[in-house]
Amino acid sequence: MNKVRITAIRQTIYPDLMEKYENPIEHTCDVIEGQQWISENGQRPEGMCPSAWSSMREFVESLAKGEGNFYDGWMKNPMSAMISCNDGFRPFSFYIEAI
Repeated sequence: MNKVRITAIRQTIYPDLMEKYENPIEHTCDVIEGQQWISENGQRPEGMCPSAWSSMREFVESLAKGEGNFYDGWMKNPMSAMISCNDGFRPFSFYIEAI
């Protein structure tokens, strides 16, 4: 199986949506732009946010198996994907690639 590198690329924050819909919370996301993890055997890397992992798990597992070319040529590198976590108020985009 391939190893898969997961890189935190960018976080987008929607303060208007947070104010309108979200209850105030003290702690949200510990991910930092540029942070990287390596998935081995398609498994969640140590320290990876479980919620972010649930958004990308199927893509990581496919890349680990050598599959790719998602959505018929979506990515310039066919053995990669750009996936966002499922936080609708402050989603993080992650670049995942077979290495």
